[in-house]
Amino acid sequence: MARIAVIDYDMGNLHSVCKGLENAGGTPEITDDPKVINAADGVLLPGVGAFDPAVQHLRSRNLIEPIKQVIADGVPFLGICLGLQILFESGEEGEEAGLGIFPGKVRRFKSEPGLTIPHMGWNQLTFTQPSVSLWDNLGDNPWVYFVHSYYVDPADSTITAATITHGSQTVTAAIAYQNVMAVQFHPEKSSLAGLQLLSNFVQLVNSSQKVIT
Repeated sequence: MARIAVIDYDMGNLHSVCKGLENAGGTPEITDDPKVINAADGVLLPGVGAFDPAVQHLRSRNLIEPIKQVIADGVPFLGICLGLQILFESGEEGEEAGLGIFPGKVRRFKSEPGLTIPHMGWNQLTFTQPSVSLWDNLGDNPWVYFVHSYYVDPADSTITAATITHGSQTVTAAIAYQNVMAVQFHPEKSSLAGLQLLSNFVQLVNSSQKVIT
Protein backbone atom coordinates (compact mmCIF):
# COMPACT_ATOMS: atom_id res chain seq x y z
CA MET A 1 0.00 0.00 0.00
CA ALA A 2 1.19 3.45 -0.89
CA ARG A 3 2.76 5.37 1.97
CA ILE A 4 1.74 9.00 1.55
CA ALA A 5 3.22 11.72 3.74
CA VAL A 6 0.65 14.42 4.47
CA ILE A 7 2.67 17.45 5.51
CA ASP A 8 1.54 19.07 8.75
CA TYR A 9 2.52 22.71 9.19
CA ASP A 10 -0.50 24.00 11.13
CA MET A 11 -2.28 25.30 8.04
CA GLY A 12 -5.46 23.26 7.81
CA ASN A 13 -7.57 20.33 8.96
CA LEU A 14 -5.95 17.20 7.57
CA HIS A 15 -8.50 14.60 8.69
CA SER A 16 -10.78 14.71 5.63
CA VAL A 17 -7.88 14.44 3.17
CA CYS A 18 -6.45 11.47 5.04
CA LYS A 19 -9.85 9.78 5.14
CA GLY A 20 -10.14 10.13 1.37
CA LEU A 21 -6.67 8.65 0.87
CA GLU A 22 -7.47 5.74 3.20
CA ASN A 23 -10.72 5.03 1.36
CA ALA A 24 -8.70 4.85 -1.86
CA GLY A 25 -6.32 2.29 -0.40
CA GLY A 26 -3.49 4.61 0.56
CA THR A 27 -1.67 4.78 3.87
CA PRO A 28 -1.46 8.46 4.84
CA GLU A 29 0.81 9.64 7.62
CA ILE A 30 0.45 13.16 8.99
CA THR A 31 3.97 14.37 9.64
CA ASP A 32 6.37 17.26 9.91
CA ASP A 33 9.40 14.96 10.03
CA PRO A 34 11.72 15.41 7.03
CA LYS A 35 12.86 11.77 7.32
CA VAL A 36 9.29 10.50 6.98
CA ILE A 37 8.69 12.83 4.01
CA ASN A 38 11.86 11.68 2.27
CA ALA A 39 10.95 8.01 2.75
CA ALA A 40 7.35 8.33 1.51
CA ASP A 41 6.08 6.89 -1.77
CA GLY A 42 4.00 10.03 -2.34
CA VAL A 43 3.69 13.43 -0.71
CA LEU A 44 0.63 15.62 -0.21
CA LEU A 45 0.89 19.29 0.76
CA PRO A 46 -2.49 20.63 1.87
CA GLY A 47 -3.23 24.07 3.24
CA VAL A 48 -5.76 26.76 4.00
CA GLY A 49 -5.07 30.32 5.06
CA ALA A 50 -2.59 32.99 4.04
CA PHE A 51 0.58 32.78 1.95
CA ASP A 52 3.08 34.36 4.38
CA PRO A 53 2.22 32.28 7.47
CA ALA A 54 2.35 29.12 5.37
CA VAL A 55 5.89 29.81 4.17
CA GLN A 56 6.95 30.87 7.67
CA HIS A 57 5.57 27.69 9.23
CA LEU A 58 7.32 25.51 6.64
CA ARG A 59 10.58 27.34 7.24
CA SER A 60 10.31 27.11 11.04
CA ARG A 61 9.90 23.35 10.76
CA ASN A 62 12.75 22.98 8.25
CA LEU A 63 10.38 21.57 5.64
CA ILE A 64 11.18 23.68 2.60
CA GLU A 65 14.26 21.76 1.50
CA PRO A 66 12.66 18.32 2.05
CA ILE A 67 9.72 19.39 -0.14
CA LYS A 68 12.07 20.59 -2.86
CA GLN A 69 14.07 17.38 -2.62
CA VAL A 70 11.16 14.96 -3.01
CA ILE A 71 9.95 16.97 -6.00
CA ALA A 72 13.43 16.87 -7.54
CA ASP A 73 13.59 13.11 -6.86
CA GLY A 74 10.44 12.51 -8.90
CA VAL A 75 8.21 11.45 -6.01
CA PRO A 76 4.49 11.87 -6.86
CA PHE A 77 3.44 15.14 -5.26
CA LEU A 78 -0.01 16.66 -4.80
CA GLY A 79 -0.62 20.20 -3.55
CA ILE A 80 -4.07 21.34 -2.41
CA CYS A 81 -5.30 24.96 -2.25
CA LEU A 82 -2.58 26.88 -0.37
CA GLY A 83 -0.34 23.90 -1.13
CA LEU A 84 -0.62 24.91 -4.79
CA GLN A 85 0.01 28.61 -4.26
CA ILE A 86 3.21 28.34 -2.23
CA LEU A 87 4.86 26.30 -5.00
CA PHE A 88 5.22 29.60 -6.92
CA GLU A 89 7.66 32.47 -6.50
CA SER A 90 5.57 35.11 -4.75
CA GLY A 91 2.08 36.29 -3.94
CA GLU A 92 0.18 39.56 -3.91
CA GLU A 93 -1.15 38.58 -0.49
CA GLY A 94 2.15 38.99 1.37
CA GLU A 95 5.87 39.67 1.39
CA GLU A 96 7.37 36.20 1.74
CA ALA A 97 8.99 34.41 -1.20
CA GLY A 98 7.31 31.18 -2.17
CA LEU A 99 9.11 27.90 -2.75
CA GLY A 100 9.86 28.85 -6.35
CA ILE A 101 9.26 25.37 -7.76
CA PHE A 102 7.51 27.11 -10.65
CA PRO A 103 7.94 30.65 -11.96
CA GLY A 104 4.87 32.78 -11.54
CA LYS A 105 2.85 34.75 -9.04
CA VAL A 106 -0.22 34.32 -6.89
CA ARG A 107 -2.76 37.05 -7.75
CA ARG A 108 -6.00 38.29 -6.25
CA PHE A 109 -9.21 38.19 -8.23
CA LYS A 110 -9.94 41.61 -9.70
CA SER A 111 -13.09 43.29 -8.42
CA GLU A 112 -15.93 43.56 -10.90
CA PRO A 113 -19.66 44.29 -10.57
CA GLY A 114 -21.56 41.42 -8.99
CA LEU A 115 -18.46 39.32 -8.36
CA THR A 116 -18.13 37.66 -4.98
CA ILE A 117 -14.63 37.54 -3.47
CA PRO A 118 -13.67 35.14 -2.04
CA HIS A 119 -14.72 32.70 -4.72
CA MET A 120 -16.58 30.23 -2.54
CA GLY A 121 -18.62 27.23 -3.63
CA TRP A 122 -18.93 24.88 -6.58
CA ASN A 123 -17.45 25.60 -9.98
CA GLN A 124 -16.85 23.62 -13.13
CA LEU A 125 -13.38 22.65 -14.32
CA THR A 126 -12.24 23.02 -17.91
CA PHE A 127 -9.36 20.64 -18.56
CA THR A 128 -6.40 22.09 -20.47
CA GLN A 129 -4.36 18.91 -19.95
CA PRO A 130 -7.14 16.32 -20.29
CA SER A 131 -4.75 13.35 -20.27
CA VAL A 132 -3.43 14.03 -16.74
CA SER A 133 -3.97 10.87 -14.69
CA LEU A 134 -5.46 12.91 -11.84
CA TRP A 135 -8.54 13.45 -14.06
CA ASP A 136 -9.19 9.76 -14.78
CA ASN A 137 -12.88 8.83 -14.43
CA LEU A 138 -13.92 12.36 -13.43
CA GLY A 139 -15.88 12.88 -16.64
CA ASP A 140 -15.90 16.10 -18.64
CA ASN A 141 -16.01 19.41 -16.78
CA PRO A 142 -16.58 18.07 -13.24
CA TRP A 143 -17.91 20.29 -10.46
CA VAL A 144 -15.53 20.82 -7.52
CA TYR A 145 -15.51 23.01 -4.40
CA PHE A 146 -13.46 26.20 -4.00
CA VAL A 147 -12.72 28.66 -1.20
CA HIS A 148 -10.15 31.27 -2.27
CA SER A 149 -9.51 34.92 -3.05
CA TYR A 150 -6.19 34.29 -4.84
CA TYR A 151 -5.15 32.13 -7.77
CA VAL A 152 -1.86 31.12 -9.36
CA ASP A 153 -0.66 32.80 -12.55
CA PRO A 154 2.09 30.56 -13.96
CA ALA A 155 4.76 32.18 -16.12
CA ASP A 156 4.59 29.03 -18.28
CA SER A 157 0.94 28.54 -19.18
CA THR A 158 1.60 25.00 -20.44
CA ILE A 159 1.73 23.68 -16.86
CA THR A 160 -1.91 24.70 -16.33
CA ALA A 161 -3.96 21.49 -16.21
CA ALA A 162 -7.42 22.99 -15.63
CA THR A 163 -9.09 26.38 -15.46
CA ILE A 164 -12.26 27.87 -14.01
CA THR A 165 -14.19 31.02 -14.84
CA HIS A 166 -15.36 33.32 -12.03
CA GLY A 167 -17.21 36.34 -13.31
CA SER A 168 -15.36 37.37 -16.45
CA GLN A 169 -12.01 36.01 -15.19
CA THR A 170 -10.68 32.66 -16.35
CA VAL A 171 -7.86 31.49 -14.09
CA THR A 172 -5.72 28.45 -13.35
CA ALA A 173 -7.46 25.89 -11.15
CA ALA A 174 -4.81 23.15 -11.34
CA ILE A 175 -1.31 22.54 -12.60
CA ALA A 176 0.54 19.41 -13.68
CA TYR A 177 4.20 19.03 -14.61
CA GLN A 178 6.07 15.73 -14.48
CA ASN A 179 5.58 14.33 -10.94
CA VAL A 180 3.96 17.47 -9.53
CA MET A 181 0.22 18.06 -9.53
CA ALA A 182 -1.59 20.70 -7.54
CA VAL A 183 -5.17 21.94 -7.36
CA GLN A 184 -6.77 25.14 -6.10
CA PHE A 185 -10.01 23.42 -5.10
CA HIS A 186 -10.59 21.09 -2.16
CA PRO A 187 -10.94 17.42 -3.22
CA GLU A 188 -11.97 16.47 0.32
CA LYS A 189 -15.01 18.79 -0.02
CA SER A 190 -15.79 17.92 -3.63
CA SER A 191 -18.01 14.87 -3.15
CA LEU A 192 -17.52 11.95 -5.55
CA ALA A 193 -15.28 13.89 -7.95
CA GLY A 194 -12.91 14.76 -5.13
CA LEU A 195 -12.79 11.22 -3.80
CA GLN A 196 -12.07 9.96 -7.32
CA LEU A 197 -9.22 12.45 -7.65
CA LEU A 198 -7.65 11.28 -4.38
CA SER A 199 -8.08 7.70 -5.54
CA ASN A 200 -6.32 8.59 -8.80
CA PHE A 201 -3.42 10.04 -6.81
CA VAL A 202 -3.14 6.86 -4.72
CA GLN A 203 -3.13 4.77 -7.90
CA LEU A 204 -0.44 7.00 -9.38
CA VAL A 205 1.69 6.58 -6.25
CA ASN A 206 1.19 2.81 -6.36
CA SER A 207 2.20 2.70 -10.03
CA SER A 208 5.30 4.77 -9.38
CA GLN A 209 6.17 2.54 -6.46
CA LYS A 210 6.03 -0.54 -8.69
CA VAL A 211 8.23 1.11 -11.31
CA ILE A 212 10.82 2.12 -8.71
CA THR A 213 10.91 -1.32 -7.10
